Amino acid sequence: MNYFVIVYYALLIGGSCLAAYFKRREIFLALFSLTLASFVMGIVGGQDALWAVSIAAGLLALAAGTAYAFREFLVIISGTETAKALRTAPLTASFGMFVIFTYAVLGIFAPVIAPFGEAEVISQSFAPADENMLLGADQLGRDLFSRIVYGARNTVGLALVATMIAFVIGVLLGMVAAVKGGWFDQLMGRIIDVVMSIPGLIFALLLLSIFGTNLIILVIIIGLIYAPRVFRLTRAVAGNVVVMDYIEAASLRGEGMWYLIRKEILPNSTAPLIAEFGLEFCFVFLLVAGLSFLGLGIQPPTADWGSMVRENATLISFGEITPLIPAAAIALLTVAVNFVVDWMLFRSSGLKE
Repeated sequence: MNYFVIVYYALLIGGSCLAAYFKRREIFLALFSLTLASFVMGIVGGQDALWAVSIAAGLLALAAGTAYAFREFLVIISGTETAKALRTAPLTASFGMFVIFTYAVLGIFAPVIAPFGEAEVISQSFAPADENMLLGADQLGRDLFSRIVYGARNTVGLALVATMIAFVIGVLLGMVAAVKGGWFDQLMGRIIDVVMSIPGLIFALLLLSIFGTNLIILVIIIGLIYAPRVFRLTRAVAGNVVVMDYIEAASLRGEGMWYLIRKEILPNSTAPLIAEFGLEFCFVFLLVAGLSFLGLGIQPPTADWGSMVRENATLISFGEITPLIPAAAIALLTVAVNFVVDWMLFRSSGLKE
């Protein structure tokens, strides 16, 4: 047993004792659970396992610290009501907002951040990383770091536009169906049932093989595929609002359908729809990446994270983790958005801790 192991366990046990003494129950449970897990992993994997645990714990602590600092920053620059809501946000939601903010900065300022163009060939195929290329080159000699930065703009931007199209169509039809009812509601319900019975990926592959992989067509097809999901939720939420007394009072005053939707139903359905927007964005984002991985999404030479995983998958055979970086970027954004959505759903549900 060397000094690293002694110091490692001494810090964990000492921190656990201090947390127990000051009655910080959550911190004590976290530290002592980590101590027990480290004890088991140390027996099985030795010192290397303890190094892995310490690095993982350090990364988690760094993420928690970043989330806390970002939440306090948002509280300071926000208005009174927003700051009050942000103070109740868990660290997971704060971390999700920080990740979303980082991706937004990468997408907006991609030409400034990326050292090279997304299609610029600057080296030989699969060149190793150096002082000019932080992550090396891809199969054509293009800078991988620059393409990942530009991929934040292309992949996320396309998914965002497709999600907005799906929401405009789904929310509009769902609220009209809730207000009008009758044959229109029944017809839309049956059409939505038919469309949702087809798996999304298979439906997208079928439509793209028919109409081509043009960027505009891709966005429209993805928006149409996910619009039925939004319709279902909007119809359910708006259906609960339509039966309220103030809606009946507005109808008796002679207000039209569009007035009821804009002034009465939509304001009272905002919270669940905003949360659903985040969930739908995750589904659309993963579909865009999946289609690009299959070669039917964003087409070369435009940088896209899904196609980057496919193009550089050969490096995995040589022990390189570079192809996993765009895959990790996809996973990180998906998890971050879900963190924020979970918090928003908790707030909109009216539950209290």
